[in-house]
Amino acid sequence: MDNKLYKLMYWPTIEEIIYSESDNPHGLLGPHKSGNSTLVQCFFPGAVRVTLTIVETEQTYEMEMADQDGYFAILIPEKKIGVYYYTAYREDGTKAIYKDAYRHEPVITKADTEKFNAGIHYTIYEKLGAHPYVLDGEEGTLFAVWAPNAVRVSVVGDFNNWDGRIHQMRRLWDSGIFELFIPDAKCGDNYKFELKVKGGLTYLKADPYGNAAQLRPDTASVIVDISDFKWEDKKFIEGRSAFQTGNVPMSVYELYLGSFVAPGDERPYANYRQIAHKLIPYIKEMGYTHVELMPVMEHPFDGSWGYQVIGYYAPTARYGSPEDFMYFVNELHKAGIGVILDWVPAHFPRDTHGLSNFDGTCLYEHMDPRKGSHPHWGTLIYNYGRPEVSNYLIANALFWVEKYHVDGIRMDAVASMLYLDYGKNDGEWVANMYGGNENLEAIEFMKHLNSVMKKRNPGVLSIAEESTAFPKITGDLKDDGLGFDLKWNMGFMNDYLEYIKTDPYFRSGRHGELTFSMIYAYSEKFMLVFSHDEVVHGKATMIGKMPGTPEEKFAGLKLTYAYMMTHPGKKALFMGQDVAEFDEFNEARILQWELYKEPGHKGVADCYKQLNELYRKEKALYALDDSPEGFAWLNCISGDDCYLSYMRKGTEEDDILVVVANFAGKEQIIRTGVPYEGKYKEIFNTDDVKLGGSGVVNSRIKKAEDIVWDAKEQSIEVKLAPLSLSILRFVPYTEEELEKVIAERIRKKTIVKKEKTVKKGTKK
Repeated sequence: MDNKLYKLMYWPTIEEIIYSESDNPHGLLGPHKSGNSTLVQCFFPGAVRVTLTIVETEQTYEMEMADQDGYFAILIPEKKIGVYYYTAYREDGTKAIYKDAYRHEPVITKADTEKFNAGIHYTIYEKLGAHPYVLDGEEGTLFAVWAPNAVRVSVVGDFNNWDGRIHQMRRLWDSGIFELFIPDAKCGDNYKFELKVKGGLTYLKADPYGNAAQLRPDTASVIVDISDFKWEDKKFIEGRSAFQTGNVPMSVYELYLGSFVAPGDERPYANYRQIAHKLIPYIKEMGYTHVELMPVMEHPFDGSWGYQVIGYYAPTARYGSPEDFMYFVNELHKAGIGVILDWVPAHFPRDTHGLSNFDGTCLYEHMDPRKGSHPHWGTLIYNYGRPEVSNYLIANALFWVEKYHVDGIRMDAVASMLYLDYGKNDGEWVANMYGGNENLEAIEFMKHLNSVMKKRNPGVLSIAEESTAFPKITGDLKDDGLGFDLKWNMGFMNDYLEYIKTDPYFRSGRHGELTFSMIYAYSEKFMLVFSHDEVVHGKATMIGKMPGTPEEKFAGLKLTYAYMMTHPGKKALFMGQDVAEFDEFNEARILQWELYKEPGHKGVADCYKQLNELYRKEKALYALDDSPEGFAWLNCISGDDCYLSYMRKGTEEDDILVVVANFAGKEQIIRTGVPYEGKYKEIFNTDDVKLGGSGVVNSRIKKAEDIVWDAKEQSIEVKLAPLSLSILRFVPYTEEELEKVIAERIRKKTIVKKEKTVKKGTKK
């Protein structure tokens, strides 16, 4: 080797690179000024000869081998050499051309890393991960990963034969972030990060911020460009706040994408685009306002239904590419349908290619298993108190809203996040600093997320699946609430299902379960749900929970849905339940579309469709949904007779609906008090022949009678079939009708008075 060149070589650091232990390879590799010359060093394991060609001058230089493992160097007598490339020759005579990954300055700035380390870099997903990029005139991919405790991190993939020695990454000061721009990496290439930790253990990890992944069981991340999709949903986005926030009708169809439609070919799943074209007509036909997708983030195990996530920033490859999923959301928006995603920041799986023990330490999870492990689920719990971890999750929720245009995030398993002792016995958990069981760090994380979401994306919904009575889930952040827009009403679901599963003969003793939900109905802003959780693991489907004969089951289910639709709160129902599937949900089977041809099942579907239509049309069912003024019991105490009557009220004084529900197994003529004198016209009955019922309806308009009932001056009689519900709209008398009513009332009083006089005279 040339003596001058030899003296410029720093051998201890060269050995770090050769033995793959460098966290600052840019300190040696690439071009470096040396007086009036430029020192260029490169490392191509297995190469026996390397040349350097300057693009502008087309001059080629023969590089000197500094180490036989493939380390080469050259001193070029020019201060600047511009763009160049290497040609590496191997012993077998093959050669390959490489652009230099080590000639570039960092892209991620100190301002970026400071914000990330403080937990407030809300678009960190644009910096970390793998992003197609043009740097210094070269096309390639910018890679970055947070792994503060790793000795060395490399990018390995299709572009470097998965050799961790070739593309060792640069540690950015004290941020814990490693970065490298690789000119040879392109869209479609598979990659992972190879980490060497203290002690020498070397292993591969998928990209925590990767935008795409291989189809399971393969586990590599995939380079993709998610910036080129042409959105066409501007009108929907602009009207989103009015469409879904406040007191508006909101009926959600929850579904598992893999079970909605068969792929029609040899593929295991239908594509996002294929699903959209089947889903949109169905949602429009049935009258739902939104769909809620069980997690679409990449996950390794089908049987988890997506609730054990590996790739938080990647739509699962089961149904196609990121662009395919963008198409899915775009098409639903164009059809006027909102999209809500289930999101799981409560825990993550232990799969070795994922987040667990990421950089040789418990980076994303707690080191203490009493804090970092779910004993029942076998999963790991996020360390919400670490700013970079909370930033990872907060940015992820924003990512799905801002990059994929989703309209809401439903946070899964919130109760498990709120309580340190959730699912744990004494000795299996650690109290907070005040000795309590509240997870203060998780609470702060939720407040932080909801605060940022509202500021950056007003009109986007934040929904909590929370199963306890933790206060102020939907409370205002300024009033120490958690700031969610809606909370799943698990109490309503559990109480109601316990009641309706009971044989009608024994329901009188459980009447409180039917009415208890109204005691706390305005303590939070609720969404009523019959979700996937209620139709799996031997719990039976919704129709399967109904007692009695098949006819009674169908009647009970229609009654159930009508009661939910007339009860305060937004609505959500899981796929297959609106057509009364008897088979429990199974991720391996397709929705039983053939049931729509069966009269009983079709009757349930038609019933739900009509209820959705009524719900959207009648303001009394939603206009005062979160206000006590919007609901009033007429009769909630007739447990022995198994019936209820109540009214829903709109903003106008005469916008009144009276609901009478017969939960008994027998036909009943039910007298109920009514709020005003006037007429009451039945606008819906679950026993309508058109809905598969027996036809016990109230076709004639009911006039309020002067019979005191339920502490009301007027009342009406409603005939109801077993297990049925009737909705009647209040119609005020016209002036002419009112005059006739008053005249009739005077006439009756006159007759009564005369009769009393006659009776009195007879006695004399």
